[in-house]
Amino acid sequence: MFIQPLAPVGHSLLLSFIVAACPILVTLFLMGVLRRPAWQSSLGGLVVGLVIAIGLWGLPPALAVASITNGVVFSLLPVMWIALCALLLFNVAVHNGRFDAFRGWIIRHVPNDRRIILIVLGFCFSAALEGVAGFGTPVAITSALLIMLGFLALDALTYVLIFNSAPVAFGGLGIPVTVLGSITGLPPDVLGATIGRQLTPFACLIPFYVMALYGGWRSVRQMWPILLVAGGSFALTLLVISGAGLYSLSNVLSSSVSLIASIVFLRFWQPAPDPEYAIDLSQINAEKHASTASVPLWQGWIPWVTVIAVVIAWDALHIARIGALPVHWPGLDNAVFISLYKSVYAAVWKFEPLGTGTAILVSAILSAVFTRTTLGQFGAAIATTLRQAWLAVVTVALTIGLAFLMNYSGMTYTLGYAVSSTGMFFPLISVFLGWVAVFLTGSDTSGNALFGNLQVAAAHQLSLDPVLFASANSSGGVMGKMISPQNITTGVSVTSLKGHEGVVLARTFKHSLFLTFCMGVLVVIQQFVLR
Repeated sequence: MFIQPLAPVGHSLLLSFIVAACPILVTLFLMGVLRRPAWQSSLGGLVVGLVIAIGLWGLPPALAVASITNGVVFSLLPVMWIALCALLLFNVAVHNGRFDAFRGWIIRHVPNDRRIILIVLGFCFSAALEGVAGFGTPVAITSALLIMLGFLALDALTYVLIFNSAPVAFGGLGIPVTVLGSITGLPPDVLGATIGRQLTPFACLIPFYVMALYGGWRSVRQMWPILLVAGGSFALTLLVISGAGLYSLSNVLSSSVSLIASIVFLRFWQPAPDPEYAIDLSQINAEKHASTASVPLWQGWIPWVTVIAVVIAWDALHIARIGALPVHWPGLDNAVFISLYKSVYAAVWKFEPLGTGTAILVSAILSAVFTRTTLGQFGAAIATTLRQAWLAVVTVALTIGLAFLMNYSGMTYTLGYAVSSTGMFFPLISVFLGWVAVFLTGSDTSGNALFGNLQVAAAHQLSLDPVLFASANSSGGVMGKMISPQNITTGVSVTSLKGHEGVVLARTFKHSLFLTFCMGVLVVIQQFVLR
């Protein structure tokens, strides 16, 4: 059995921390500085991680290969299966004209102002998609819609990635909170309520933050009523629902209330017309295909209402459990001892043929049936999805392969142990543990599984609130979602920026760091002021 070392580099925790961070730093450097495509950056990080894991951490090559392959398979099912099916739903809507109809409905019922569109779609609509799909698909779908409405591709991606933060902790019907509870042994409803309180101010302020980036303070002054309605209704619903113990419905209900409240509010209030932010409707009308011009605009909602309804019903009926099979990974399961937790490291891949991805696939098929999509259109949607997503599949496989390698070698636990050893500074920087984990895996669920216990152990050692810091792992992790190679790569898959993920990372990185630091300050206040 391989025993993970915590400080193998010169028996120094500081030196080991620096070396363990190298795969992450290499990936960030290649993407953000050299502007290399995400797959090349992830491959570079994986190669560096493999050399360090075997050469310095002493991980046997067979275990290194087994951990990487385990990560690659996990990246395919469930991660990319969910993303692929969500992209298929999107492309079915594009090919049968319902995406154009949805765009037309937005244009007709929302004021002709790109700032309003950004809030309604980039924040409210994207959050609803995050609640049922996640894994970058809300970014891809919403960005594509914003681009069709006149946004620059880089702007659309950047702002949607920043918006795609607060909803993440309760995405997939609250799975990240459920996993955090099972890992730490803490009540998930209590964790959900704490996470809700941590994210409430950010949910309310994020629309103001993004509007300041997009249109400056002048736009914030002009748009503050709708910013307050969108962010405030989301935040208030999140606070109430998560506080009531219904964390699994927090994101779906919050985003739905925010979307409905914003659209209804815009029936009574509209900003003064501003030609600088007006959509060029003549150009959009010229782009319409004659074959889709007769599609009723209300049918543009069919794909999205269908997927939300199916996924909620799927979860309520526990359909994902049917045929589920735990697969103990050969050569890796119980072959590693986690020194930090003093426990054996299991390697169990959960095979779920009827998981969330399949629910979204069923939604795509039902949507096609409801809209009388032809077999030719459906086949074209499949071909388009494969063409768009194959590079994202490769990138995500490399990224999660690196994450699993770092986990089983012990490099990730060295990073976590070093951070948890910072004593009085730990309350401020604990959120960066979740941030690192979500950067690597692209999943708040995986980040909670990785560092949830570490946060609790460190809190006990420092006489801090374990519930607060377990929750901080999840809340800090959501801020790392906007720089995750997996999230960015899936997001750019339907835009002209494919292969330019580094440009997107360079735009979002500083905002990710800033918002994570702000979350750390909030955790300090919760621990030392509000208790």
